[in-house]
Amino acid sequence: MRGELVLATGGAANEAAGCYERALAIAREQGARSFELRAATSLARLLRDQHRPTEARALLAPIYAAFMEGFDTRDLQHAEALLVTERAKTPRERPRSGIA
Repeated sequence: MRGELVLATGGAANEAAGCYERALAIAREQGARSFELRAATSLARLLRDQHRPTEARALLAPIYAAFMEGFDTRDLQHAEALLVTERAKTPRERPRSGIA
């Protein structure tokens, strides 16, 4: 993907994000779910690296959840690993005790 090339050659993160967002739009327009997953995983990884894990998870989780098979493919394994890592890092909300 072009966004990965941008990052690998020292390009700006916002330029890479724009590439990933364009790739997502094209994949959605064409109904290319695997390509959509790959672009979303790359963008989610970039968001994670920018300390924006909530946005990363919100982007990737629904796309990943739409898959019903193919969990042995590398793209789905990468997406799952990213989601599991972010879930483990996200602080849990403490239950309210009812005491003011």
